[in-house]
Amino acid sequence: MTSSRYRVSHGSPFPLGAHWDGSGVNFALFSANATKVELCLFDQTGRREIERIVLPEYTHEVWHGYLPDVRPGQLYGYRVHGPYEPQAGHRFNPNKLVLDPYALELRGDMRWHDAAFGYRIGSKQADLSFDKRDSAPIMPKCVVVDPAYTWGQDIRPNTPWAETITYEAHVKGMTAQREELPPQLRGTFAGLADPNVVEHLAKLGVTAVELMPVQSFFDDRYLIEKGLTNYWGYNTVGFFAPATRFISPGGGIHEFKLMVRRLHEAGIEVILDVVYNHTAEGNQMGPTLSFRGIDNASYYVLADDPRYYFETTGCGNNLNLTHERVLMMVMDSLRYWVEECHVDGFRFDLASTLGRDRDQFSSHAVFLDAVRQDPVMSKVKLIAEPWDTGPGGYQVGNFPPGWAEWNDKYRDTVRGYWKGEEGLAPDLASNLLGSANLFDKRGRRPWASVNFVTAHDGFTLLDVVSFNDKHNEANGEDNKDGHSHNLSWNCGAEGLTDDQGILDLRDRMRRNLIATTLLSQGTPMLLMGDEVGRSQGGNNNAYAQDNEMNWLKWEGIGERDEAFRTFVQNVIRIRRDRELLRQRKFLHAQPVDEEGTLDVQWLRPSGEPMEDGDWQNPHTRSMAVALAGPDERMLLLLNAYHESLDFQLPQGFENGWVKLIDTATGAAHVRRGEKVEGSTFTVEGRTLILLETVK
Repeated sequence: MTSSRYRVSHGSPFPLGAHWDGSGVNFALFSANATKVELCLFDQTGRREIERIVLPEYTHEVWHGYLPDVRPGQLYGYRVHGPYEPQAGHRFNPNKLVLDPYALELRGDMRWHDAAFGYRIGSKQADLSFDKRDSAPIMPKCVVVDPAYTWGQDIRPNTPWAETITYEAHVKGMTAQREELPPQLRGTFAGLADPNVVEHLAKLGVTAVELMPVQSFFDDRYLIEKGLTNYWGYNTVGFFAPATRFISPGGGIHEFKLMVRRLHEAGIEVILDVVYNHTAEGNQMGPTLSFRGIDNASYYVLADDPRYYFETTGCGNNLNLTHERVLMMVMDSLRYWVEECHVDGFRFDLASTLGRDRDQFSSHAVFLDAVRQDPVMSKVKLIAEPWDTGPGGYQVGNFPPGWAEWNDKYRDTVRGYWKGEEGLAPDLASNLLGSANLFDKRGRRPWASVNFVTAHDGFTLLDVVSFNDKHNEANGEDNKDGHSHNLSWNCGAEGLTDDQGILDLRDRMRRNLIATTLLSQGTPMLLMGDEVGRSQGGNNNAYAQDNEMNWLKWEGIGERDEAFRTFVQNVIRIRRDRELLRQRKFLHAQPVDEEGTLDVQWLRPSGEPMEDGDWQNPHTRSMAVALAGPDERMLLLLNAYHESLDFQLPQGFENGWVKLIDTATGAAHVRRGEKVEGSTFTVEGRTLILLETVK
């Protein structure tokens, strides 16, 4: 096919992607090892290729051309020519339509077929064979986009880290069951922008929504064949384009921007969960969708035998962030979401991989240094998932200044403590104060510890107190997938029960876990739906369940869950209104006044300071944490025993103590607490109490 309808000139090698300048479109694609690049234009259905145009120029390893007759809305893709030599790391196959890595929008769904693979499926030569079938009919198409958008008076909340409370959510899961919304808006960016949904978040008191992956991703072929989908979305194929499944009919990137603006109006930041460690193309037996067919040897980290991939993600490949053009793509993508889409930060999936120069993790890895010095990225919130599947991949506490990190040690310690595990007193004490043993270095602050007891990967909060074991049968893997070490406790019955005593205990345990999270120093993170008792039926790996198991229930919430939502709201307000509960610096038992009052002190129930023997005693399950500021005092009483304990209260405060939070009763007093009489306070078994006084 030759071009006859479209004029083409040399254009520019910058910017990469399809850039509409108001007069025409410049197309630019990086490939260091290609021999020719063809731009393929499609009709509006995406089914018919109408033109194939050879990009006329090759400058600094970028193929480019300018088409004055192309307008926004044009569908396109590329065919990239070059050697098909897997043994040398090259997998070019011009029979495969490949997606532009810089595409701002995709249209159409991936329709899996053997033609998606660069080699012949079933061949004895495996990936060394060559497939000549055209993949264009089954591939989504890239869209030329005019990114102009009227932001009006959009103002970024710029919430200080010390005041941040994040809420991990899924775009579809958040509104798929929101009956007030028109069906076409449920599960979309527009649905999340609905005023009633935004009001729910604002009323709850969270300051940031951390959205699970919204960049373009495909459902894995093996999941489709099992009747499942990639619900979580950790399978990215386009780092600039939003996933089409979250866009309502007729929408586009403007719909995403509207969602951001509506959340900003409510004072809520938007943080994106991003996957730059690997792509959806998998290992050498995976499909040719984009990067593999454009320049496999540049985009991926190859093994010593370049036919294969070096990977630390468990997903078949690692993006080669030590390559200047691949690093540039990732940085361009991040800046695009910040500058063009006004997002406020990112959570980086398997971030240890991003900190590897190959085998070894380093806090001065190429990507981490690039982010730290970047004038845009250095000003937004950066959150690491500080582990991957490779050797030395567990790096909690080792990311550089400016980063916060998911702290799974916090999750395990808090769950274990309230479950009744032994020997956790020292770890709990550290966790309550922001895990200084991990993060107090290089000028880092308590907010670097993202404290959570639940996340998308694992049990929901209700399931933590309702199941002893995982129940992942719906995933089709014979319940072999997912973690078995959940530190959960069903409180006396596995799963659903009508036993009121068990239900009461579960409510108390939920309150213990959430209150501990919100009262600890650091950055609290809540999981979508935990505030209203969302359950996954004991599934702790619901990555493939695009159904009610994962969707937030809006209607028919029972009295228990309504009461729990109120409790969560009130505890968040208590945290927000009291600086002692959100310190900007680590506490190290330093005096705060002329009398020598310490900013933090650990006490036995008897009121005496805890000593080495208390910390070393594996049976220590109760303690008091005294926090002090110049004009206020707070006392956190923790009793993980099943029996009640009397705590001796510090004396000498003429205004006396008031009770703010009691997880036994569900009390959480936002303004005036309940007056405490006497010098001792009885704390029921498995209960957290927060007391307050002023000088």
